[in-house]
Amino acid sequence: MELDPVFLSRLQFAWVVAWHILLPAFTVGLASYIAVLEGIHLFTGREIYLRISMFWIKIFSVSFGMGVVSGVIMPFQFGTNWSRFSDATADILGPLLAYEGLTAFFLEAAFLGVLLFGRKLVPPWAHFTAALMVALGTLFSSFWILAANSWMHTPAGYDIVEGRFVPRDWIEIIFNPSFPYRLAHTVTAFYVTTAFAVVAVAAWLLRSGRFAAEARIMMSMTLWLLSLLVPLQILIGDFHGLNTRDHQPAKLAAIEARWETARSVPLTLFAIPDEASETNRFEVDVPYLASLIVTHSWDGEIKGLKDWPREDRPPVAIPFFAFRIMVGIGLLMLAVVIVSWWLRFRGRLFDTAWFQRACFLMAPLSFIAVLAGWTTTEVGRQPWTIYGLMRTADSVPPSLSGAEVLISLLGYVVVYLIIFPAGVMVMANFVRKGPDSIESDSPIESGRPERPTRIQIQSEGESS
Repeated sequence: MELDPVFLSRLQFAWVVAWHILLPAFTVGLASYIAVLEGIHLFTGREIYLRISMFWIKIFSVSFGMGVVSGVIMPFQFGTNWSRFSDATADILGPLLAYEGLTAFFLEAAFLGVLLFGRKLVPPWAHFTAALMVALGTLFSSFWILAANSWMHTPAGYDIVEGRFVPRDWIEIIFNPSFPYRLAHTVTAFYVTTAFAVVAVAAWLLRSGRFAAEARIMMSMTLWLLSLLVPLQILIGDFHGLNTRDHQPAKLAAIEARWETARSVPLTLFAIPDEASETNRFEVDVPYLASLIVTHSWDGEIKGLKDWPREDRPPVAIPFFAFRIMVGIGLLMLAVVIVSWWLRFRGRLFDTAWFQRACFLMAPLSFIAVLAGWTTTEVGRQPWTIYGLMRTADSVPPSLSGAEVLISLLGYVVVYLIIFPAGVMVMANFVRKGPDSIESDSPIESGRPERPTRIQIQSEGESS
């Protein structure tokens, strides 16, 4: 049996990126959350925020380290599996990735040590500044990576000289047509994912009857944030969809499993796309709704896949189902947020068992939503690495053999199935120990003492 190096290279890259993207989806938002906690502690002196911050800093250190390691691995594949793509795009993608290193990595490297180990060595304002700089570094990293990825989807500001893409206008390259929407949609998704992870930990602590004060603050803060971010993400997603309609209509046709160009198109809730016969089986449709969502008009036109030759069409089933998984989870997130308003109004936010279980389940679902969104975006771009300009099949070196890729793929599978579960176990252990497992907060560490509450005084009196 002959092994296809193109398919195996795609499978290998998907394996590596799918694991890696889970970490920025967590650390980008977590870095900002830690900065907020550090800032509240600095300006209020309430040590409970310090305990929560120190608790999440430990978890952040593990996930951030895993993210750096898995992120460094990816560029090696550009040289081993995608050298023709790398050679053709080096003058554009090379500087963009270098900008990430010069801004994000240097900023994070300069201040991460202070954040992790400098609490007793620097004044509180300096530690807060370090937290801000690490959070800013994660956002810079997102900016440059998404600029590069967006350019691959909607290339702009380039010329082609002897088969190579060369920059003509860096502003057009960086701020290409899909970049603003992709940046807003992705970063907001990362914040939402982190918020649901924090809510899940808070719910677990409340269910276990431990660290109730810290858990209440974590749950209340993040649910207020989600009250803003989840509806905002739905709105951003709508704008992103309109951009996809204008610049990648074949991807949109695959997402909607539309074969014929038509007006007043129904929204297909479920179907089994049949690419061989160019039709859908077992369709469940809602009349007119696809046109309304995609064009904001009841009789708006949506292009069908038959407008493109078969060799230029993306796969249909994968983006079709991945998109619906993402949207379905998004609607569940919105439901959780709405229920939280009702429970908060009734004063039952922290003692409703079924809601705590729902919050706990939303954490893994939020990561699945990130994977589903990434799958929709990247599979929908096929068969191109540079949309409409460079095919995926032309991006691998001709000398690459399927056996070589298979060996490296198996190696990545084994290593990742060891590293990632081990990292999750370490972070889960931190969660089980809870905030009080961290060193006691002294005035030296916090910058100012915290007055004991009446409950603490009463407790100490009873114990004596």
